[in-house]
Amino acid sequence: MAPASNKRRWSALLGLACLAVLPAAYQLLAQPPAFVPAHAEETLARCEALHKPAGPPDNFHDRTQSDRFVPGTPPTLIKNARIWTGLHNGTEVIEGDVLLDGGLIVGVGHFSSGELTAYGSLKVVDAAGAWVTPGIVDIHSHLGDGPSPALDGAEDDNSLKGTAQPWLRSLDGLNTHDDSYRLSISGGVTTALVLPGSANAIGGQAFPIKLRHTDERSPTSMLLEPPFTINASVPDPALPPRWRHMKHACGENPSRVYKDTRLDTAWAYRNAYNTAFQLKKKQDDYCEKATAGKWEGLGKFPDDLQWEALVDVVRGRVKVNVHCYEAVDLDDMVRLTNEFQFPIAAFHHAHETYLVPDLLKKTYGGTPAVALFATNGRYKREAYRQSEFAPKIHASNGITVLMKSDHPVLNSRFLLYEAQQAHYYGLADNLAIASVTSNSAVVMGMGHRIGFVRKGWDADLVIWDSHPLALGATPAQVFIDGVAQLDAPFVYPKPQAFQEVPRTPNFDEEAKEAVEFDGLPPLETSNTTEGLVAFVNVHSVFSRENGKIQLKSLGEDGDNVVIVRAGRVICEGARTTCFTDAILNEEPTVFDLEGGSLSPGLTTFGAPVGLESINQEPSTNDGVVWDALSKGDIPKIAEGLVRAVDGLQFSTRDALIAYRYGVTHAITAPVSYGFFSGLGTAFATGVSNKLQKGAILKEVTAVHVSVSPGDSTSVSTQIAALRKLLLSPPDGDTGSWFAKVVDGEIPLVVEAHSADIIATLVLLKREIEEKKGQKIRLTITGAQEAHLLAKELGEADIGVILKPARGFPTAWEDRRILPGPPLTKHTAATTLLEANVTLGIGTVENWDTRNLRLDVGWTALEAAGGISKEEALALASTSLEKLLGAEVTTDDSLESPRDMVATKGGDLLSLEAKVVGVISPCRGVVDFL
Repeated sequence: MAPASNKRRWSALLGLACLAVLPAAYQLLAQPPAFVPAHAEETLARCEALHKPAGPPDNFHDRTQSDRFVPGTPPTLIKNARIWTGLHNGTEVIEGDVLLDGGLIVGVGHFSSGELTAYGSLKVVDAAGAWVTPGIVDIHSHLGDGPSPALDGAEDDNSLKGTAQPWLRSLDGLNTHDDSYRLSISGGVTTALVLPGSANAIGGQAFPIKLRHTDERSPTSMLLEPPFTINASVPDPALPPRWRHMKHACGENPSRVYKDTRLDTAWAYRNAYNTAFQLKKKQDDYCEKATAGKWEGLGKFPDDLQWEALVDVVRGRVKVNVHCYEAVDLDDMVRLTNEFQFPIAAFHHAHETYLVPDLLKKTYGGTPAVALFATNGRYKREAYRQSEFAPKIHASNGITVLMKSDHPVLNSRFLLYEAQQAHYYGLADNLAIASVTSNSAVVMGMGHRIGFVRKGWDADLVIWDSHPLALGATPAQVFIDGVAQLDAPFVYPKPQAFQEVPRTPNFDEEAKEAVEFDGLPPLETSNTTEGLVAFVNVHSVFSRENGKIQLKSLGEDGDNVVIVRAGRVICEGARTTCFTDAILNEEPTVFDLEGGSLSPGLTTFGAPVGLESINQEPSTNDGVVWDALSKGDIPKIAEGLVRAVDGLQFSTRDALIAYRYGVTHAITAPVSYGFFSGLGTAFATGVSNKLQKGAILKEVTAVHVSVSPGDSTSVSTQIAALRKLLLSPPDGDTGSWFAKVVDGEIPLVVEAHSADIIATLVLLKREIEEKKGQKIRLTITGAQEAHLLAKELGEADIGVILKPARGFPTAWEDRRILPGPPLTKHTAATTLLEANVTLGIGTVENWDTRNLRLDVGWTALEAAGGISKEEALALASTSLEKLLGAEVTTDDSLESPRDMVATKGGDLLSLEAKVVGVISPCRGVVDFL
């Protein structure tokens, strides 16, 4: 035990030590430990995630099963295929097999029997040498948000509550009952980016979907790699964020909806982006302090649900797709990207981008892709300079080309047709296929799993019945996530020539002129002759004889010629027969058709060709007729049926373009949104004015009306009016024309789609004929459900004009279409023709008239030999003219006053042929195009 003196000493020392450290203790008490909030760990993880680029994790291709795999899906071997893989810029083609399992492609090439036995009950599909590609990827669709058939309660693609609304989401309006899913799959479409509409400058967030029906039946179950935030669940904070998507629009659409100018729209953009940019700065400043441990007074992470998506845009983690046409709008957007430093994935529609490629290359973050229509243009001012050569021009400037549908603007079932046309007009075949597969997938941010036939990628594949770029290429089977989508598909064998890449004409000069003339190259014919012309190396001649189309095959030896003088054929046959002094009394202009053809010029009906220059610009159009049935009596000074001939415009760009592609005549009725339309007229598309010789073929062709459900007048009221007009024609001009209908002098042409309305018209025709004792000529146009009454229409001698040629359930009255292969064995055209219905093919919009030759060629292909080329040509010439009262009139000086068309490299119905001349006996000339 220590002595007391020692205790006292140690106590003193301890007291001195306490006195020494006391100031430091007081200092510690004065500064408590640093404040760390409860959310610190979560917030720091969020701050770290702000700087992670979007995309798949590095180990994505280690997966052995797709996140979309459907349990029970059998492993499948597609053998003996020609596989377009999408690799090496779309140039790689492998002859071999593709093995699918777990919703993935597990191998491409050749497999040993040992490798295959490991899969047990393997389903084998023999492609028999057919082409296999990745599934079609639509970069611009409104599937589900703008569903078909269109109904007022189901239109959810546009909001009218603000110019800039990045917080809206297309997913929230996705209708799973859209009839188009099944139809689009039958065209090979497996994935679509569903965008909000273009009424807003910032329309909201877009979402990629797979079109496959799911057992869950929900929109969410259709999503392809949705952002983790969609359900506020992040499976692993270390994962990079998934790509998000957003729709922007500039130009006429937001300006018209909100009655703004481009100046207003540009400010709406800048204001919205400034809001997002400032929020991003607050977040970055916050995270800088949080990372440094400076939590005191920092509060919660700055966020705003309305603007968080746009903040992600300026962080470069959103694929921005911009509806933008003209140079002025493109320039606005490029400047905006540089001001607020965000990239653009693609400009859509983009009709003037081919004129300003260097401007696109100034976009922040890299040159955007362009998502184009092939030939759809001139429907509004900003689309007026559209060029079919834009894909070719962009590719030559190193810009990625995508083709898109804007479904339902174009039926995405036929998105591949856009690629076919782009190839026809000069886009290389590898880039044309890539424009709807691999390139679309990459631009969408999904190129790591779709768009390629490659090990580890999603099992989304299409087996085609022909080369994908051949006209009418149809899926024999479609796989989505390894699940076969077509039950017992109907596929017809195609000629061997359709299995190879189509040859394409040379359009280099036309493409050069498109740029040289700022998008408006001259279309009027400048090279015309009344003299002697010798077409040599002619493979075939299709001519009009006794109201029918006849084929004269001249052979394959290249020694066949057709001699024309003053627009009239004077000799056809062997060179030795026609190249004689008796025939060639002067030196002819010799034109080599390289195995081409001469065909009757086609006639278009349905689109208001000749009555409008720019659809959405009233000042450029004839206008809409007054409908007395819905609006009340027309002013007495304007009583009588309107005549389309009085409002004709010549040299419209659509008419001249149609002329250059073999549509030499048009039959047009007055534009109407009601019951009354008026009197149709027939005219030439390639002339400059109404006073020119041959401009008007027939001033009045038929009486046109429409019977359709609508908001103002019931169907029964319209039928009652039509019955009254036919049984008791009123005095005056209107009554006199309906009297001519009753007397059988001119046809009555009725626009009607519904089978129920068409049935009523069949009964009405029977009633009129029984009471008047006179047959009347009745033609139904539109007629999307006419196939349901094919037998009755044939027996009643009622003609039909299908428009569009390939049906689509646009409205309720169109919903029961007959889609044709691969969904149905027959098409509407074959069904009607088999019932002896006189059939014609029409078009709906002006821009599409140029494609009439391809529409009738496609119609024949889908008939699997049931429609000959002569019959196909008649669908848009002799038969159509008969149905509309525009038959060829007798002229003692001419066998036929109608034009003929010369094509180089094939006949008029071929995707490979180029129209090079029009022979006009009426005008006595040959136009070289």
